[in-house]
Amino acid sequence: MAPSLHGFHGTSRLLAHALLTGGVNGAQKVFARLRGADAAFGLRCFLESLCGDEARLDKDTQALTRKPLVCFFSEAFKCNLLCFLHLVHSWVPRDGVLALLHCMAQEVKQKPWIWALIHQLQRDVGDEELGQNALLSPECLVHLKGLCEKFKDPEAKGGWELYLNEHRTEVPSDNETDSALKKRKNEVIDLDMGTDMGEPKTKRMKMDLPDSDGTESEKVAEDEEEIDVQLYCGPNRSSSSGQQPQHDDSLSILPEHIKAAVPLIKEILQSETEWDESCMVTLKVLNECDSKQLQVLCDLLGLAEAPEQTLPHFCSFLLSLSPDLSHSTASVIIKNLLLGKVLSLTEPACRSLVTAVTSLCSRYPRPTCQALIEPIIKEGQTGSAQAELLCQLVKNCLEPHHRLLVFEMTLVGLWNDGLLSVIHAILDSKIELSEELFSLFTNQLSSQSPHFTKSMKFAKMMLTVLTKFHSHVSAACQHALSSCISFNETFLKKSLQAALKRITH
Repeated sequence: MAPSLHGFHGTSRLLAHALLTGGVNGAQKVFARLRGADAAFGLRCFLESLCGDEARLDKDTQALTRKPLVCFFSEAFKCNLLCFLHLVHSWVPRDGVLALLHCMAQEVKQKPWIWALIHQLQRDVGDEELGQNALLSPECLVHLKGLCEKFKDPEAKGGWELYLNEHRTEVPSDNETDSALKKRKNEVIDLDMGTDMGEPKTKRMKMDLPDSDGTESEKVAEDEEEIDVQLYCGPNRSSSSGQQPQHDDSLSILPEHIKAAVPLIKEILQSETEWDESCMVTLKVLNECDSKQLQVLCDLLGLAEAPEQTLPHFCSFLLSLSPDLSHSTASVIIKNLLLGKVLSLTEPACRSLVTAVTSLCSRYPRPTCQALIEPIIKEGQTGSAQAELLCQLVKNCLEPHHRLLVFEMTLVGLWNDGLLSVIHAILDSKIELSEELFSLFTNQLSSQSPHFTKSMKFAKMMLTVLTKFHSHVSAACQHALSSCISFNETFLKKSLQAALKRITH
């Protein structure tokens, strides 16, 4: 009976998904990033969801079984969950952990390893009733003592000797517990925010991470020692809280788990995070949005302002998603991520922008045609820089039927020199024009020819039409083409007239 994630909501679902797909490391990364976005973030809702009763049909007995949700998960998930809570228990509400352990203890058929993890977590949170349970079986204790004797330093005290005899020791005092918690907290933060995340060195910031039980001694300890947390926060992270009110209305249409993913996607967009399962979990929310929600999400992420040098890295993440983005999702993302950057070009596009555009166009050609190429053509902003990029897409990324789609887009509105280059590139490629489409094209040629009397680009395009598509030229088309040639004032006029004369004969 594989449980679904419908029992979780918002950030809890994101964290549960990370545990399922990325294990302890994936959950640590998601937890660290969520705390980076909101220092008050806690796990109470997550634990309550795990403890909530759920009814399932038992495959063996065919009887309806009602148990806590955590009991329906696999043993691997339970191990990952207990290990994760062991690492972050300083920020987890004690009553929530005890309730979860009580639910898990109801399962009699638990593996010894799970019982050991349960007992360890009971010690972590100071459960007096079960905190004295030995983590090691008698046989394991004998073997481990024998092994440690080989490496034991006779002059050293504590260490392995203290650990192996811990079942004989008294429960540590409050001061010792506070000290241990403080030390463990530093170790967890250093592991979670530093080397485990596998990210480049970034700006270091000071953060106060209050414990959930909030005892006086722990607060004093935190005041005395600042925790230096290595956490990538990206540009403008500190000022985002001041800008948040303007998004309140639009945020209301976003589900909680999508809101929770915003800081994580921002980190992927702004940094050079290596691809892992937690990234896939985070980016999958893109396919869960409708068009309005996705537009709000793109605005919150600031896709239109994303630096060009980060685009190839982010696009590689999008291309690694499985399943692929839907047509509508890809269209909205391409429009927000690329359209503004391409329209603002005044010189040839940089390598990063070209790589991003061509990679997305190759995977999502139709969304690229509709969300990027068509707006550029319709707005009449096909300058030389835009034309050069569009010609690359026509030659290297688009299939014949997609080139035909772009060709149809050019038959509406006014032409300019940049658009002539794009049309010429399409005509030079493999493209099959119907008689009706060719007739529309010749009519457009006739209407545009007075504006390009001295244009060599227009004359060369006309020559391509007369030589490559001569079989499409009907009597009606001949008249339109003859009219076009009559306006031409370039040195190619005689060549055009000769080409048309060969067709008529």
